[in-house]
Amino acid sequence: MLPAAAPLIAMLWLSACAMGSFDPRQTCPPVVEYSVADQDVAAAEIEAMPEGAVVIRMLNDYAVLRDQARVCR
Repeated sequence: MLPAAAPLIAMLWLSACAMGSFDPRQTCPPVVEYSVADQDVAAAEIEAMPEGAVVIRMLNDYAVLRDQARVCR
């Protein structure tokens, strides 16, 4: 048997879900802008890495996420 307060608790719990409005723009992460100088330094550092470095694969994944975030805005 459920406690007498169970219906009230369920109602409050469910109403909490509907309190805010959904704005898909709020779910988009910001895209950090990098200066040309920073990009040049990063490119030189990447070129200096050994072939097959895992960090390069991770940076490629990051580039995809940045592209997705730009579309999201």
